[in-house]
Amino acid sequence: MNSLKKNGQWFACICTCLIVFISVHAYAGNKRIMTIRAAKVLAERALVETIYGLKLRAVEKVEDMVATSFKGTTESKTKAVVNGIRFEEVVYDPEQDIAKVMASVQVDKIVNIDGMEIDLGNKVFRRVAFATSTPQNAGALKALRAAELDAYKQLMKRIVGFELESHTSVENYILKSDIVKTKVLATLCLAEVTEYGWTDEGDAYVKMQVNIADIEDVLGQKILGNEKVIEVMGEGAQEDTFSQATKLQDKESNAQLKKTQVTGDKRP
Repeated sequence: MNSLKKNGQWFACICTCLIVFISVHAYAGNKRIMTIRAAKVLAERALVETIYGLKLRAVEKVEDMVATSFKGTTESKTKAVVNGIRFEEVVYDPEQDIAKVMASVQVDKIVNIDGMEIDLGNKVFRRVAFATSTPQNAGALKALRAAELDAYKQLMKRIVGFELESHTSVENYILKSDIVKTKVLATLCLAEVTEYGWTDEGDAYVKMQVNIADIEDVLGQKILGNEKVIEVMGEGAQEDTFSQATKLQDKESNAQLKKTQVTGDKRP
């Protein structure tokens, strides 16, 4: 009788443990795993862009001296075969569903994105990346990536240069049209992130720098100036309030135009 009682107690205990185990793991799911894995992939990309480089194309355009006409687009691309990447730090915030990963790799000699061989002397590179599985939490992370590309663009304009095209028309001493367009089409490698973060308003920033001596070795030519290091700060926003303001202004202008036309039609 005692044996049956003990067996029953053990059976109840095992069932309870199974229920708790199943409940906990059903709640946990795979979101944490997927979020961390995504952050690792993004950290790997960051390392590839830093070491092997990236190709970037950017266009900025302003018409008639008015900021609401401004339009800027930036596109980037990178590709490389890499090994030896380690993940030194992996942090996951379950409340925000955001993962932070620090990746590192030690590199000796490489062939960069332009096909040039570079001796890096077993230098260790580190980059940090974030990811989330929750779309509504991705705004700050997207802003950080936008700031990163802005920093790359600014470095390219400083080091490689850019093309500027301008057309202005004046009639009877009145400015009729004014168009300014800049273009950047270049590649850049060995740019390192020195600082990143977000302002109180939620905008992201990324500080990035390149060692002039490293770039001169890659280009095989002297860069004008006495700077040993070039540092820039890229910016990125979470919300497109600029386009919203432009659309509102266009709406008000169209309403005013219709009102003027109606008033004009009623005149004798």
